Amino acid sequence: MGTPQHLHVIDSHTEGEPTRVVISGGPDLGHGPLAERLLLLRTNFDDFRSSVVCEPRGSEVVVGALLLKPVAADSSTAVIFFNDVGYLGMCGHGTIGLVTTLAHMGKIEPGDHKIETPVGDVSAHLHRDGSVTVNNVVSFRYRTAVKVEVPGYGRFVGDIAWGGNWFFLVADHPYDLTLAHRADLIAASTAIRQALHEQKITGSNGELIDHIEFFSAPASASNSSRNFVLCPGASFDRSPCGTGTSAKMACLYADGKLAPGQVWRQEGILGTVFAGSIHPTADGKVHPSIRGRAWIASESKLIFASDDPFRNGIKF
Repeated sequence: MGTPQHLHVIDSHTEGEPTRVVISGGPDLGHGPLAERLLLLRTNFDDFRSSVVCEPRGSEVVVGALLLKPVAADSSTAVIFFNDVGYLGMCGHGTIGLVTTLAHMGKIEPGDHKIETPVGDVSAHLHRDGSVTVNNVVSFRYRTAVKVEVPGYGRFVGDIAWGGNWFFLVADHPYDLTLAHRADLIAASTAIRQALHEQKITGSNGELIDHIEFFSAPASASNSSRNFVLCPGASFDRSPCGTGTSAKMACLYADGKLAPGQVWRQEGILGTVFAGSIHPTADGKVHPSIRGRAWIASESKLIFASDDPFRNGIKF
């Protein structure tokens, strides 16, 4: 990053989970495919990522979204999502926040919009009531009933599924999925993720499983399930997690427990809800849709002084 530098950002939260959209001032990544631009950002401009979402300007819970020029003429925008420790293939709550931000800026109207991400195109519908339906990338269960031995905790059994990120989904656990128990939830899910890594339990092509998801009965009888999701790093998702809900619905469909078009109401740890549904593909995978709401929280300019020792963020 050149010095000094200003970045124009708009902050929102989606059902409690923050998104920071970088409107202008980001690095020049060219106009190639999103996967190539992500590689360039990760290789040459990673200080940009940490400066935007890490302390002192951000925190471990903030997800960043870099607006980019799309490749296709019929796309509304392209985006790369990132957080305090790295990059996200896709982000459900972030996409809802992104669409809400574009509407706030007057860039889009209610209707359908195509958004390019490094893991594929995502379509989103901005409803007139302000809510957003995200039609996520194709999702699927990769393995079922996978056993992992976790030092200090014992054995956990879960499914491995793709919902735009890799998840290990655990229904059988002893934890109360409430904010009062978040320290125990973070510790246990972090230990599971580390054990998966050490035991070389991965996604379908050897990818790191970086999201851990616990489930329980919902607090409200009007909902289908409650979850806790550990994100990459040490943060947990305040929302019900869009990609995590997609992965969960893929597992339910594979078990014959979710019919096409049936609504699955996923409750997060704050009690907020994503309404999801699926449409199957010919090869047994699913096209998941997630509906939720975001609210604009602030619009600001990030300033990077040349003599600031933490201008590139504090990396814990």
